[in-house]
Amino acid sequence: MASWYLGKIRYQKEDENGRLKTTNEAYLVDALTYTEAEARLYSQIVTGVQEFTVTAITRMRLADLLSYEEGEKWFKAKVIFYSIDEKSGKEKKVVNYILLNAEDITQALERITESQRSMIVPYETTDLNLTPILDVFPYVADEAPAVPANFRPLSEVRAEQTENA
Repeated sequence: MASWYLGKIRYQKEDENGRLKTTNEAYLVDALTYTEAEARLYSQIVTGVQEFTVTAITRMRLADLLSYEEGEKWFKAKVIFYSIDEKSGKEKKVVNYILLNAEDITQALERITESQRSMIVPYETTDLNLTPILDVFPYVADEAPAVPANFRPLSEVRAEQTENA
């Protein structure tokens, strides 16, 4: 399961008039720890400037992340699922947050509806907000680490040990 961290960075860039302007940006990173999230921010962020600072890293509770080809803006939806507690017979609400990208709020709501279409449990989308997130960096497993040249397969080492014994 992904652990999402919202990282905020700050840097200075030159505006049209040649003056330095402080810019704040937010990115979402999938990482195991705050330290890894910070390291991934430093390796992933390409702002066109050499120096930037990570000003904040906070955990973001998400049940799902829906990423589409089209859509520059990131929206956070609050979706409430309704179920009946079998023991007490009372209605139970389960709140989930979903992050998705879309061109506008209408398209975001359509995408939420489409993604929940197969749900048997009744649900309601209660909030849909535009976030300041510029980009999302999901975790991508690196390729298997390269085996150093001086390492040999374990089967060869055991065969050699058997011969020498």
